[in-house]
Amino acid sequence: MNLRIGTRGSALARAQANDVARRLEAAGHTTEIVIITTLGDQATDRAFTDVGAFGIFVREIEAALITGRVDVAVHSYKDLPSQSPAELVIAAVPERLDAADVLLVRDDVSDPGRGPLPLRRGARVGTSAARRKAWLRALRPDLAVELLRGNVPTRVRALAEGRFDAIVLAAAGLARLERAPGNDRLVLPHGIVCVRLDPALFVPAPAQGAIALQVRRGAIAVHAAVAGVDDPTTSRALLAERAALRLAEGGCTLPFGAWCRKNPDGTLTLLAALGRDDGTIVRAQSTNGEPETLAAAVWNELMTASDPCEHNDNATCPRGADVVRSAGAMPE
Repeated sequence: MNLRIGTRGSALARAQANDVARRLEAAGHTTEIVIITTLGDQATDRAFTDVGAFGIFVREIEAALITGRVDVAVHSYKDLPSQSPAELVIAAVPERLDAADVLLVRDDVSDPGRGPLPLRRGARVGTSAARRKAWLRALRPDLAVELLRGNVPTRVRALAEGRFDAIVLAAAGLARLERAPGNDRLVLPHGIVCVRLDPALFVPAPAQGAIALQVRRGAIAVHAAVAGVDDPTTSRALLAERAALRLAEGGCTLPFGAWCRKNPDGTLTLLAALGRDDGTIVRAQSTNGEPETLAAAVWNELMTASDPCEHNDNATCPRGADVVRSAGAMPE
């Protein structure tokens, strides 16, 4: 079967699509990569919140899938809104790479004595994600967190040129580019240190590190063709994270992270974190065998507070028992 694979044109997106293509070709199919430009690729000079964060890297690809221009869409799963168009369905999720974030730090500003964010006081950190900004500011209120957009090589170049002292990236994306073929391979410049941020503390975006294969709901043959690359263990954990994301999108418009891991007894443990307008982060964790039940339990724990959101008179946001406060979060 010939399968047209829709993807963004960045080096990382192409690496992900090519990995999927290799898997499908190994199963006897032929493939064609179709590059599609998205709004997120075009609006590189503004924060995500200024262009409508949800779906800015996927809408055009989903449209091409719905109209039949492509047969399979390959997405970074974290870029997908919690609800897909009715015509589309996630048909497979290959095994996930590391869900964590990494901090790339210039040697001359590294300060290992400052805990999980080993940066000297006042260091400039580049990121575009509201979640990462919130976590950075809560853990280290002394840092200057500044806007950084662009693909991964562009961000690394900005760091190497001294425009930032550190940047935050997804560990999985960095790993995929470090093993990409040819000119797409990324080699970190000399003098840059890579620090993995513990996902139990610096909670990742839901589904970070995973790839989603999306197809038309009625395309039975295509669905069957791509189902062979699905990893059930990954899919089950991501169900919990994505269910928590649906609840978060329907509750507060605040920075949100969720990370689910499988336990030796087969149960799942889900950790979620929500940033608040006052600079605090509330966290909740639960263990259960069913992803939807687990997500509901964690969200209910997050929402146990009685204080209303300052930004939304119609929503209730958590204060909770497990709150990280920005003041005094790190020693001076």
